[in-house]
Amino acid sequence: MWYVYIVRCKDGFLYTGITDHLEKRLHEHNSCKRGAKFIKYRRPVELAYKESASDKIQAAKREREIKGWRREKKEELIQAGRVSLDLKVSG
Repeated sequence: MWYVYIVRCKDGFLYTGITDHLEKRLHEHNSCKRGAKFIKYRRPVELAYKESASDKIQAAKREREIKGWRREKKEELIQAGRVSLDLKVSG
């Protein structure tokens, strides 16, 4: 299983990426040299959004799509994801 994810950096920047091991990747972003260099000085980051993809190719296509969006649209996606999660938890 692959994931497309968005993390929110300490300065509010939204970073979009893909991985096949989400927990490990978040740990790398926050503590290791293996995290994205761009995020190195924006730590800590927190997971704002995730969605699953069937394979790496589909995840990369979705990542490219999201990266092309304006911040406002990314924030809408994040908010919609939270609403979905809230409904699943309370329902």
